[in-house]
Amino acid sequence: MSSPHATPVGEADRSRVELEGAYRKITLKLIPFLAALWVLAWIDRVNIGFVKLTMLDDLRWSETVYGLGAGIFFLGYFFFEVPSNLLLQKIGAKKTIMRITIGWGLTSIAMMFVTTPAMFYFLRFLLGVFEAGFYPGIILFLTYWFPHSRRSKAFGLFMSASAFAGVIGGPLAGWIMTSLDGVSDLQGWQWVFLVEGIPSVIAGVVTWFYLSDRPETAKWLTPRQVELVLRDIAREDAALGTREHSMLATLKQGRIWQFIAIFFCIIMANSAQTFFGPTIIKEVGFDSPVTIGWIMAFAYLLGGIGMIYNGIHSDRHRESRWHCGLAAALGAVSFTTIALTIDFSPILTLIALVLAIIGTMSAIPVFWQMPNQFLAGTAAAGGIALINSMANLAGFSAPYMLGSIKTSTGSLSPGLAVVAAFEIAATVLILVFIPRMKTAAAPASPKQEVEAPQA
Repeated sequence: MSSPHATPVGEADRSRVELEGAYRKITLKLIPFLAALWVLAWIDRVNIGFVKLTMLDDLRWSETVYGLGAGIFFLGYFFFEVPSNLLLQKIGAKKTIMRITIGWGLTSIAMMFVTTPAMFYFLRFLLGVFEAGFYPGIILFLTYWFPHSRRSKAFGLFMSASAFAGVIGGPLAGWIMTSLDGVSDLQGWQWVFLVEGIPSVIAGVVTWFYLSDRPETAKWLTPRQVELVLRDIAREDAALGTREHSMLATLKQGRIWQFIAIFFCIIMANSAQTFFGPTIIKEVGFDSPVTIGWIMAFAYLLGGIGMIYNGIHSDRHRESRWHCGLAAALGAVSFTTIALTIDFSPILTLIALVLAIIGTMSAIPVFWQMPNQFLAGTAAAGGIALINSMANLAGFSAPYMLGSIKTSTGSLSPGLAVVAAFEIAATVLILVFIPRMKTAAAPASPKQEVEAPQA
């Protein structure tokens, strides 16, 4: 004879299976496409670190000019990121991401015509203006599709694209610079901007036809899947308790400024390795752009694996502070090692550079779990963008600081020591000042319903 509780248990079990299927479908539909866009954005943003190897000599520019131009990108970020994210919440992801992607692609192509520092500064600033809002926009966009307990993995899968962009971008830039140099009377670095900018313009058009703004508008999900996903997200939102929804109130609180300070320190290190990683490798004796590209590719491959693993591990243990703080600490120790060994030990320097990339990049996706514990609604849209835009001023400061120090002292060591100090500060700020996540009671999930005792 059947148990009187068999039917509800069966229904709950079926719901759990359906929910897992829905998230699997969402992941396969969204993450690879968003990751591909991030690869294009990252390549167009950081290819300047590779073209620098010949561009500076061709145009007779100093390291200071390069450092300022590389960093001024983030001033565009700073001024336009918050408005872009608020606009995304209002008009949707498709329109916002399409505009951003086409804009940065056209600007990257225009970089091939640069001849003066002023043109260089203007186009790098414009590239930042167009790309502003993409990264925090995707962070916000993914919160519409995944509950809190699944976001670190989703963030890690998406953000690891920046690492795999390094895997692709380094060898690609090296190959273009050596193989196409002189073709049609263009320098190799000019071909890099052209070849790597065109795919972004095409991807922007594809975005309009491919993306759905929210689960409710996704025709590729069944009504049942939409219902289950929205219910699951609402359940976990309730579990987080009361969160701030007002952007103005958020600005009056100290917590958001702590997050800005933490992410500033992490981005300081990330920008240093992005824009001066190739230079560090050249400093220890590797002159070929192709060889430098492959070394950076290997480092970024391991960095991408670290991002994904750290995100999955963070979700599994529902913990973000130690996962972020210890990853930043690995980056700090590694940058210190680079500063101490760059002038006498190429092997130790390269090992430390790889570990710096793994540590720093692994901290980034887990970091974004912490603000989401305190912000929701408009506060989340504006707060995420504000954190990212202000913290990315470190993207302006780091390359300019390193370029200036390299020009005045002839060595990167003092600048790298400063970068290490900032990453140590990130670890301290996380572990000392950010509280552990606390959750309120919430309605049971389908899995919990199965396991709950029956009356």
